[in-house]
Amino acid sequence: MPGSPSMHIKNTKCNRFCLVASVTNQEVFNRPDAQSTFEALFRSFDPEVQFQYFKSFRRVRISFSDALAAAEARLRLHKTDFSGKEMRLYFAQSVHIGSPRLEPPKPDKQFLISPPASPPVGWSQSLDATPVVNYDLLCAISKLGPGDKYELHTATPTTPSVVIHVCDDERGDSSAPDDSDQDDKPRPLRQKIVQTRRPDFTTEAEQ
Repeated sequence: MPGSPSMHIKNTKCNRFCLVASVTNQEVFNRPDAQSTFEALFRSFDPEVQFQYFKSFRRVRISFSDALAAAEARLRLHKTDFSGKEMRLYFAQSVHIGSPRLEPPKPDKQFLISPPASPPVGWSQSLDATPVVNYDLLCAISKLGPGDKYELHTATPTTPSVVIHVCDDERGDSSAPDDSDQDDKPRPLRQKIVQTRRPDFTTEAEQ
């Protein structure tokens, strides 16, 4: 789209030391004698030439030690006949998409990294708000006795009501003991939890 910034930059560079041969003759990939004949064509231009065969793509990568030798080989062997099939030669190209170095993620994505990265410039820690204490609610609850209830939120057609129920005193005394007479009065015994009895075990022989 014209005028819009591109997310990726595509760069194509030509490798002057490397040729790619398009070979349709499968004998080059299967028979050693055919490979020797094929390689001899290029060794006449550069004795140190190296070959890489890609059978699935029907391509051969030919790496030269001299750029002039690679150019001369392409000039003389391009679209020539090899074992009854036409052979085409191209200079290898390297394609790079994006920046040449790894860029850090955008600031809006850094908070998704674990552990998180450094905060952005200008960031300051926010102070926690002062907790709100509802003294009216505390006062109403303090006046309740065992069995009483206090409605916090009245029911509406779409929401239920919220009611606090005070538990009954097991001793039958509505007054809670003060801190001063806790040492004088004995504490009530806790109810013992009776464990569930395990069923009798009978062996298969007895059954």
